[in-house]
Amino acid sequence: MTYEDTFANETLLQELSESFRAHNQIPEALFSRYGIKRGLRNADGTGVLVGASWLGNVHGYIVNEGEREPIEGRLTYRGYDVYDLIRGLEAENRFGFGEIGYLLMCGALPTRRQLSDFQAMIGQERALPNNFTEDMIMRAPSRDIMNKLAGATLALYSYDQNPDETTVENVMRQGISLMAKFPVIISHAYQAKRRYFDGDSMYLHMPDPARSTAENILHLIRPDGSYTDDEAKLLDRCLILHAEHGGGNNSSFTVRVATSSGTDTYSAIAAAVSALKGPRHGGANLRVVRMLDEIKANVGDWSDEDEVAAYLRKIMDGQAGDGSGLIYGMGHAVYTLSDPRAVALKEAARPLAERKGFSREMAMIELVEKLTPAVFNEKKKLDKPMCANVDLYSGFVYKLLGLPESLYTPLFATARIVGWMAHRLEELTTGGKIIRPAYKPLGKAMEYRNLDERE
Repeated sequence: MTYEDTFANETLLQELSESFRAHNQIPEALFSRYGIKRGLRNADGTGVLVGASWLGNVHGYIVNEGEREPIEGRLTYRGYDVYDLIRGLEAENRFGFGEIGYLLMCGALPTRRQLSDFQAMIGQERALPNNFTEDMIMRAPSRDIMNKLAGATLALYSYDQNPDETTVENVMRQGISLMAKFPVIISHAYQAKRRYFDGDSMYLHMPDPARSTAENILHLIRPDGSYTDDEAKLLDRCLILHAEHGGGNNSSFTVRVATSSGTDTYSAIAAAVSALKGPRHGGANLRVVRMLDEIKANVGDWSDEDEVAAYLRKIMDGQAGDGSGLIYGMGHAVYTLSDPRAVALKEAARPLAERKGFSREMAMIELVEKLTPAVFNEKKKLDKPMCANVDLYSGFVYKLLGLPESLYTPLFATARIVGWMAHRLEELTTGGKIIRPAYKPLGKAMEYRNLDERE
């Protein structure tokens, strides 16, 4: 392509884009006039009820005489409080992500034999198909591992002898296989990124069928494959807390929508991976890390409340941060007084932060958590509670574990695969209808003109 061609194409693209903008303006008043619920959310911020589920419950407020009343956040998996699940696993000093996968996908906590059989099947499914890494990951490496994860998920369709059948047995088999393979895919995709885009050495380790998901992740990512039990247990807690968050979150709803069309498992899950990548969803943890790094670089005394609050005001004014005016990691659509995932991660991170010399940084993050609600209400002229969400602490935990930023959102996907598969199974068996909401048509009747008559 010549320079002239490139210039002409850029000019054409500008013209096409201007035409789109001119013909796609929707006045704000129309949304109110027609009662349009953007984002499938009601005027009071609650979600539009579109289905029912046995899986996860996200509880952050009660409605008292028509008013939302804030409460401490609760997250339950199949009726079990996530705090109780974590405490039970810690009391027995066990890895728990596999057990949570069983609970979500099968419906009940497993017996010792059931758990052993389930984990053995996951171990058998860990390995990628022959030459998959070479053909699907190394031949077309990606700067963004989430894109590679979505592509690799679609590619696994070609290696499945029965990819389209939607019986519970077949979809369960596919779900266990994806749960087992996601850690290997993201690890190998990360190694390819290191080699082709970062100019670093590449270390390809084989997964160990006898190790837990958290242990395999650390083993596959680190050059020497080593890790401590404390590190693996902390990562295991992260995976548990990210495994499920109700059917209304963007990526789980994406699975529901795709599944309702009758498509295959690999297409539905690849769509969910693509949804999770977005910075308004799973990609928010990276925005938090970058925001915190900026605060550390520009605030002289991390423990000075006035100095930190002043910088938070600059972020909200769009004079700092990414210009969006958002303080990432704060606030949630449902949780009001607390996000139980953030509470649990903060509690788990503290001992490791102290041992690794990150206590000062953790104190600064806690200060951001403490000061943001007052700054937000001051700027917005509101009086409402605001809590830290899971993203404020998940990136910090990954940093404590020495994990690269490019893997933060892929790790989220590696955890959420069990929730996605549980929602797919539930939609297949209880949905019954293709999901098809309505959009208000705004176009008026137009008279056709011949090509030479158009201006």
